[in-house]
Amino acid sequence: MNSGDIALMTVGYGAAALAYTGFAAYLCRTGYLGTLRTSPTLSMLAAVVATAFWGWLGIGALVLQEPVLGRASLIADVLRYGGWYAFFLLSCRMPAPAASPSAPGDPAARRPVPAISWMEPVAIALLVVALVAQSGAAFFPGHAASLAQLVLVSAMALPIFALMLLEQFYRNLSVDSRWNAKPLCLGLAGAFLFDFYFYSESVLFNRLDSDAMSVRAVIHALMLPLLVLSSLRRTAWVSRLRMSRKAAFHSATLLIAGAYLLLVSAIGYYLRYFGGDWGPALQLTVVFSALVALVLLAFSGTLRSRLRVSVSKHFFRYRYDYREEWLSFTAALSGKKTPKELGEQVVRGLADMLESPAGGLWLRHAGDAAGFRQSALWNLPEVHAAEPADSSLCHFMATSGWVVNLQEYRNDAARYDGMQLPVWLAELPQAWLIVPLLLGEELIGFVLLDQARTPVDVNWEVNDLLKTAARQAATFLAQMQATEALLEARKFDAFNRMSAFVVHDLKNIVTQLALMLENAKRLHANPEFQQDMLLTVENSLTKMRQLMLQLREGEAPAGGALGVDLSAIVERMRALAQRQGRTLEVAVDEPVVTRGHDERLERVVGHVVQNALDATPRDRRVWIRLGRASGQARVEVGDTGAGMSEEFVRDRLFRPFQTTKQAGMGIGAYESFQYVQELGGKIQVDSQLGHGTRVVILLPLLETRMEPALAGSETP
Repeated sequence: MNSGDIALMTVGYGAAALAYTGFAAYLCRTGYLGTLRTSPTLSMLAAVVATAFWGWLGIGALVLQEPVLGRASLIADVLRYGGWYAFFLLSCRMPAPAASPSAPGDPAARRPVPAISWMEPVAIALLVVALVAQSGAAFFPGHAASLAQLVLVSAMALPIFALMLLEQFYRNLSVDSRWNAKPLCLGLAGAFLFDFYFYSESVLFNRLDSDAMSVRAVIHALMLPLLVLSSLRRTAWVSRLRMSRKAAFHSATLLIAGAYLLLVSAIGYYLRYFGGDWGPALQLTVVFSALVALVLLAFSGTLRSRLRVSVSKHFFRYRYDYREEWLSFTAALSGKKTPKELGEQVVRGLADMLESPAGGLWLRHAGDAAGFRQSALWNLPEVHAAEPADSSLCHFMATSGWVVNLQEYRNDAARYDGMQLPVWLAELPQAWLIVPLLLGEELIGFVLLDQARTPVDVNWEVNDLLKTAARQAATFLAQMQATEALLEARKFDAFNRMSAFVVHDLKNIVTQLALMLENAKRLHANPEFQQDMLLTVENSLTKMRQLMLQLREGEAPAGGALGVDLSAIVERMRALAQRQGRTLEVAVDEPVVTRGHDERLERVVGHVVQNALDATPRDRRVWIRLGRASGQARVEVGDTGAGMSEEFVRDRLFRPFQTTKQAGMGIGAYESFQYVQELGGKIQVDSQLGHGTRVVILLPLLETRMEPALAGSETP
């Protein structure tokens, strides 16, 4: 070390000694130390005094050339860290202030902050090792060389643990207290980070950096104004600390990372000095690989889950911070605007409570006779099977409200009172918990969660949290469904208002036909008028057909349901296509009769046929086949046209006001689906984009033809 470095070091030690001595005197004079009866303030004063001694001993060693003072300065450096350790740890053990008059019932204000007892032995062990190493090197000079590496490693460990405690200290402060303590935390963080840099470089290269050592005392002196700034602000923040699970988790993470880095440093040191010519290269390789591995572990969801569960299990009375869980879950549900987003967030919210990596939501929509269908999923395979509402599983969840633990069920099925699991669950081997969504006493759905990343004991606390969160989620989902139903009702209102415009168009058509009929009395023998009349009639008829296809009445026709000959409807569809200049291939395997209203069934079949014609170019096939299948009347309409996506068929085809046509209204498919269901039938759709569509309509079969509908019956 040259004379310039020694001079700078002397100035730095002198500045630190004077500054921290003055700060200690200031604390003694002000009202801050009027609370010396509390441990945190006393330990803070001890840390400031130890820093002042460290500065005086350092300048004395440099000026007087006394090695004893230099060794005592190193011991004072360790004691300085001991003072800050005590300040952080004791602050977290301070009882909370009494409840204010404005909030006399706040239990959190009367509850003491849990002691972080697991960190105290670590702090004591680090201080003891550092003191032993420094004292041994100071008072037994003959062993100084052998203790040099231990001195450096222990000195590097002190700022690492101090940074971890500082981070926890800041996180435990209440929001209104952080403004007061922020300068103190920034000042200490700067000093600790510089010490960590200084000693880690020394451990890595087994030598002290003279440049860093010469300015170390200067850095500590420069950080003092931030400590003074905190002391000028209110001091009540010391007693407003709260232990949080996030703070404990981050502290444990930093502790593990610090221990890991110390281990890597020790291995690197061994390789460097015992690895021969390859020692430095091996050290660099190991250190770099270890850092990459540390980053990978930090991003591991499974590792974070295991650590979070372990911290909650061993250091807290209850596993969950219910306030944080409730606030985050409610905020997540409140921020979603669409049913799909809300469903996914319900799944993720419940899954995150148990560190589950995947899940799915099953809901029952109004009018869906099939039961519960998968409506949202997160990292879970798609399940097409529906769970009947009257199944054993749904009945058990609706009557008991239990969370079904599939592992427990496989070990002790008798506990679940004879409940039978559905077949589709066998396709999900990682399925773990089934959480019912109850709205009052009604089961509106359930959430399936995959096995957690880390073993979780599903005890009473977990069950209670899941059931309560599920009831809140059920409320949000029911509200979303009610909102959707209200929007559909409003759309129907708009549709009824729109019918007035349709009536206006019909009036124009009637006026046009009446004018044509009046002119026919004078010009009926004119060939040009005859040709124009035919074109006018054809044009008017086309317009009326389009209006009829788009406009649907909601009232049922007068009279009861009668037998309907489907083969006659098929022949009328062929004639309709011919008038449009199209070819409709017809195959009647055998005439069949079904129950219903002739005109409404013709609308259903006509809607499907017209959609097929509209979606298919003139040079491609459109067909209709009539027959029987499994005791039902079967009408198949197929085409080789544009086709529909699987998502559209599943989520939009049979919902009102959903259409792919530019001029369509999306009412025909919805009404057809509803009417076929009223008759006890069903509609099956198989479609692929670019390959066409096949629609199968299954209707109840009547073996005996019933009386046909009256000619004058009102059209629905």
